[in-house]
Parts: sequence; structure tokens; C-alpha cells
Amino acid sequence: MASPAAAASSHLHLLLIALLFLPFAAAAAPHRHRVPSRHLASLNASAPPTTFFEVDRPIRPPLGSVGPCSALLLSHSFGETYGRPPVTAAYAPPECLAAARARGASLALAVLEWTADCRGRQFDRIFGVWLSGAEILRSCTAEPRATGIVWSVSRDVTRYAALLAEPGEVAVYLGNLVDKTYTGVYHVNLTLHLYFRPAPPPLTQHADLIVPISRSLPLNDGQWFAVQNATDVQSKSLSIPSNTYRAVLEVFVSFHSSDEFWYTNPPNEYIEANNLSSVPGNGAFREVIVKVDDHVVGAVWPFTVIYTGGVNPLLWRPITGIGSFNLPTYDIDITPFLGKLLDGKEHDFGFAVTNALDVWYIDANLHLWLDHKSKKTVGSLIGYDAPALALNLDSGFSGLDGKFVTGASRHVSATGSVKSSYGEVTTTFYQRFSYVNSNVYTNNGTVQVVNQTIDAKSGVFVKDTSAVLLSEEVHKVFPLYVYTGTSDQVGDEYSLISLVKLGINEKSVLGGKLGFSYRSLRNAQSARGTMKVKKNLVVSGLGKTHQVYKYVGTDGCYFRDVSSKNYTIISDNSGDSCSKGSPSSGVKFSSNKNQPARKRLLKL
Repeated sequence: MASPAAAASSHLHLLLIALLFLPFAAAAAPHRHRVPSRHLASLNASAPPTTFFEVDRPIRPPLGSVGPCSALLLSHSFGETYGRPPVTAAYAPPECLAAARARGASLALAVLEWTADCRGRQFDRIFGVWLSGAEILRSCTAEPRATGIVWSVSRDVTRYAALLAEPGEVAVYLGNLVDKTYTGVYHVNLTLHLYFRPAPPPLTQHADLIVPISRSLPLNDGQWFAVQNATDVQSKSLSIPSNTYRAVLEVFVSFHSSDEFWYTNPPNEYIEANNLSSVPGNGAFREVIVKVDDHVVGAVWPFTVIYTGGVNPLLWRPITGIGSFNLPTYDIDITPFLGKLLDGKEHDFGFAVTNALDVWYIDANLHLWLDHKSKKTVGSLIGYDAPALALNLDSGFSGLDGKFVTGASRHVSATGSVKSSYGEVTTTFYQRFSYVNSNVYTNNGTVQVVNQTIDAKSGVFVKDTSAVLLSEEVHKVFPLYVYTGTSDQVGDEYSLISLVKLGINEKSVLGGKLGFSYRSLRNAQSARGTMKVKKNLVVSGLGKTHQVYKYVGTDGCYFRDVSSKNYTIISDNSGDSCSKGSPSSGVKFSSNKNQPARKRLLKL
């Protein structure tokens, strides 16, 4: 057992870390790193603003498309906005959208662009953008500096074509506080860019109707649901049109406050034994469970997004953490369950989080494809398998030192058929997850090392009585390594040392009567830095980050290798050429024979 003095020192360290990284959503007066005025005053206020960015593949218009036609949706300065209603603006489809349809053209690409600037001192803030109640962007702000920052986020929103074609309302919630200490005001423009094909596509590939599964205005918060603990279930009841033949849930997820760093949380017995009541617990495993009525239709094992103020804020300047500016969404195909949903009644769509602490923000969009040649489709659930979560913990500790290894796995699969004017089509959707997390405390609890891997596989198989129309499989691996430790501790002053490695490795293959497509992404970050802390204030520090992004697919390639140190880019190489032998340089697509099957696939 550690001595009482050592235990008190380690307890203070863990408490300071908790205070340093406590997210804004937890309290009206947030406590994280606080840069003292004397440090900010030493900066050259006349220097140009710094451009922050998240490394991602550029969104390029399809060949042969025309545009952009651009429309400013909203312009606002977010100052004292915490706990107040979202900022809203009426949405009218841009005139060019109707004009394109009138001349026989169709939407090829829609891009939502968020541009912002800020100057002063401020925390990172989570924010969301909704169109007619459906979320279309979840993001995190950059943390400003005295000389100012600028950044932009672009998201492909083509899949929301049905929403973009109808009048509605844009809502943006960005909860911010401004006072004498935290002076940063976020000045924002939200713009929609549209590109068009000269001629309509053979058949519509995007949903005919998008139903939001979110909270309705008026609210003094975002339209997301807030899941606050492990027993909290947030849900919404709705019915779907009787002529639906395909349904896909798109889920938005972000984690904050006591669960912002859920993957570093120790078990409750460790917290209780060491009297660490201010340290978040419930262990290091989380999953989002998605239910329709009493059926678990799928799960989300989320990518570990680290926001721009996370672990050590100096790591993410100007290269932000993977997914921090454009948080990923997660698709769950619920077409097999249409046999349950096509009864004309309302059904509950619910969300829960295993082992959750306060707070998780979750909502979803239900994408529906409608059979315009029929008033009613008929479905049936053929097979369903969703065993309980398998979760195990190997725990051992003495005082504040210990090792905790958590493992988990889950499987969900469902098969169902739908009869429509396109014939009888059978759809199978599956998910398979595995997870391992090693959480080690050493040096009397002042050093923590987390090593975690999430492995997620999913697939959709669609067939009719004569052919396989679609076969799509996706494999994602999320590796994570986090080291935090203190050194040079004298009284209330110490140095915090951080090392973070995180990444996304993803492969997907799609085949069927339409042809073949393939994509592979390897996106890896490595960041390290130090912060000098005195009386819970960050008085100095440095950070450096290296990221390698490599995308290869049948739709092209993109590569970027970029490094930064203390707000400055020190190397940056990128390109979009494909190496010899990559899929996009030699793939031959199938011919357009067998048109009936091809049309069914396009509609599906």
C-alpha cells in the first residue's frame, strides 16, 4: 500500500487532471487548462490568424458536373449562447435547384461548409447543425489564441437530397460562455454548395424521405438526446410510410463531461479503494445500443474522437484530432425489420449507452426509400440473432498502481424480405465487434498508459429470387494509445507529459450486378507534448503532431503526410495520384447487361 502522503499526492494529481479536462457540458463554469493573461500578453497580437484544419480527403465534384451554386444559410456570432435556444434561420431550396430540375439536370453533389474565426481565449465547444430536425453536421470548435484562428469544415451532404429539396429550418447549437477570462466569440458562416449533372441519373440512389429521430424545438440546448447514465434510455416514437421498401438509420454520437475520456476510466472498485470520488469510473468500455421497440437492431462502438482541448490542447494546434471537426456517423440497415414497422403504428426508436456516465449526445436520421408505384409494401422478419454483450475484466491493483484489461464482443444479425413493385427482395444485415483495452497505472498512480483496439465488421447482402443484387462489407479498426504522466513535481507545480497515437484503418468492398467498388483508408496520428502546470493553471507548454493519411479506392486516391510543432507546419506533402497496381488504376467495371437486376440494385 502507498503511504498516506504519497496517496494524497497522487489523489491530488488525478483530481487536477479531472479538473483540467472537465468538459464544458458538465458545468456552467468549466474547469480545464487555463492560460494565464501574462502568457497571452506575450504573443504578438498583430500577427495573422492561424489556420486550423483536420486532415481529410478533399471533396471533389464528379466529372462532368457543373457548379457550384452557393447559398449562405446562416451567419452568426456565438458569444453568450450556453443554455439558450439554437440559432435558427428559414431554409428555402436554392433557386438553382429548381432551375436544374426544370432543365432535366439532377443533383450530383451537395457540400455543407462551416467557416469560422475566433480571437482571445476560449474552450473547445461541441456543436451541431440540423435541417428540419435532421442533424447534418456534428463538430467541435478549435481553441483560439490571442492572434486569432480560422478554420473550415466541409461535409458531403448529398445523401440529404430529399431534405434539401424542401423548405425547412436550419438550427445551430453552439453553447459558449464569454466573460472576463474566456473572451473568444465564434464568428460563423454556414454555406451550401450544389453541383449538378447535365442529365438525371438512371434511378435515385438516395433516400426519398428522411425522418429525424431527435428532439423538437423549442429547446435551450441542441436537438440531440442526452444520455446521462447506464440506465438512461432516450427514444422517440414514429410511424413510417406504408410503401417503404428500404430503411437505414444514420446515428450521430459524441461523448462529454465524465465520459469524454471513457477509454481511460478505471473500474469503480479502484476508485472506491483509493477514495478517488472525483475521478470518473465505470471502467473503460462503452457502446451505444440502438433499439426498435424491444429489438436490438444494431450497436455503435464509437471511434475515440479527441476534441481540440483533449489530453493536451497543444497537441491539436493547428492539426486537429482525427474526426474532431467532422465527427463520424454510423449506419445501421434496419430493412430486415420492415415486417415489424409496416403496420401503420408508431414504434419506439431508442438509444442507450452501456456503462455510461454523464453525458452522451445521440440522435439519428431515418433514411427511407419509397415505392412510388405501390401504396403498400409487405415485409417479414425471417431471422434475427442478437446475443447479449460478452464483457470481461481482468483486474489487479495495489494502492494506486494497477492493471486492468477489459475485453468485449458483440454480434447482431437480421434477415428480412420485402415485397414491392420491384419484386420480393431479401436483405441481411450483420455487425460483429471485438474490443480490448489495457489500462495501466504506475509510479504511485502518476503515470497512466492506455492501449485499446476496437474492431468492427458489418455487411449488407441483398438478393432477389434470381441474383445477388448487392454485397457490401466494411471492416474498421480503431487503434488508440494514450500515455500521461507527471514529472518535476514540487508543491503545486508539475509538468504533464502526454503521448497520443490514434488512427482509423478501414476497408470496404461493394459488389453486385451494378459492378465493383473498393476503398481503403489508413489514417494515423502521433502526437506528444508537455504542459507546465502551476496552481491548476497552464503556464507554458509545447506540442507536436505527425499525421499520415492514405486513401486508395476505385474512385481515386489521396495521400497526405503532415507534421506540426507549436502552431507551425514544419512539413507537408500531399498528392492524389494512384500508385501502379492500386484498385483505381486497373479496375474494370461490369457491363450494363441484365438491366432489370441493375435497376433493382440502383433503387436498393
